[in-house]
Amino acid sequence: MTTDPPDTQQHTCLDPVETGALTVADARRQILSLIQPLPDREQVSLKEGLDRVLGEDLHAPFNIPPWDNSAMDGYAVRSADLPASGRRQLTLIGTAMAGSPFHGHVAPGQCVRIMTGGVIPRGCDTVIMQEQVTRENDMVTVNEGHEAGRHVRRAGEDIAEGQRVFNAGRRLSAADIGLLASLGIERVSVRRRPRVAFFSTGDELRALGDTLDEGAIYDSNRYVLYGVLRRIGVELVEMDIVRDKREALHTALMQASSQADLVITSGGASVGDADFVRDGLASLGELQFWKVGVKPGRPLAFGRIGDAWFFGLPGNPVSTMVTYYQFVQPALRRLEGEDAPPPLQFKVTCVTALQKAPGRMEFQRGILEFNAAGETVVRTTGGQNSNLLSSMSKANCFIVLPAEWGDVPAGSLVEVQPFVGL
Repeated sequence: MTTDPPDTQQHTCLDPVETGALTVADARRQILSLIQPLPDREQVSLKEGLDRVLGEDLHAPFNIPPWDNSAMDGYAVRSADLPASGRRQLTLIGTAMAGSPFHGHVAPGQCVRIMTGGVIPRGCDTVIMQEQVTRENDMVTVNEGHEAGRHVRRAGEDIAEGQRVFNAGRRLSAADIGLLASLGIERVSVRRRPRVAFFSTGDELRALGDTLDEGAIYDSNRYVLYGVLRRIGVELVEMDIVRDKREALHTALMQASSQADLVITSGGASVGDADFVRDGLASLGELQFWKVGVKPGRPLAFGRIGDAWFFGLPGNPVSTMVTYYQFVQPALRRLEGEDAPPPLQFKVTCVTALQKAPGRMEFQRGILEFNAAGETVVRTTGGQNSNLLSSMSKANCFIVLPAEWGDVPAGSLVEVQPFVGL
């Protein structure tokens, strides 16, 4: 049994949000209103077009199917020969196979054996299933009760000649390239893939293979970013760890922005003594915003350096993934010209209680699954601290909790976002 949304007044202490912080929706709208698709297009083979974004509308050069054909194995007949009552005998004069048509004309009182996909012979307009006739040598007996036009796939029934098949901005799936192959289309115009430069910042970070001295940690965020960026299919410019030195960060930002359409950093976007990302963005380019009412992921910087867009993501691993999914991934899709809808989101029952303080929209990690009754439900992965990368590894969705909500009782209806591209 589901319960109503939680009482938003149950906490007297709110989770604080700085003055001027944008909502998640407003931040996403601002990002997508500023970023425009890359103008560059290229011609690629149809196979290379998989997961690429179309650069122009595509129209059908001919009908699909190209001709009337049979949807069943059976007998092609003239509807005028179908008996209104009783039965009628027809003379079998040939066979139509898929790819091997019958080239004659079917006269009254005649029929043709036809296989699924076979072209409907001239003079015929109906197919009777083979199980519904009696055949003896070249004589086929048809009973009453058959409908004219049955079991015939009409030319252009799927796609008509000249019809717009896909709009520019569509990311081509496996089914899409199969459809285009059926239309004989060998090459497609696609948008250029965005080039994305990314690096982590922090004196505490070590590369894999280095010795961990006291206080040091391995850099996991570059591997997280590498994974999600590979999934979406952009061109990668992977850079080394950048230490917490103003000059080093400025040099890295300038180098990254000269090579890429979009730059991503993790760490250093807050207001600590060693957090230089926001300062570097403000001095080298243009800072659009850096405060968003989201948890985890509050210190998020967005702006521009030269010709490159810039995202400064938080340093905690889960915050990196949350802000990537909510803000960076939509921006990359926009940059590539994809006409992408907002993230898929729907309501399910949460079978575990959730802790939350009103004040910020939260993206808690959850597991979508079936309960004993076969219903889709969600449960928490457990601890929700932003440093718990294991919680993201266990999860297959975000549980999206509005800013004004407090604690969520078990059995409540909640919104979830299944992971796509994570």
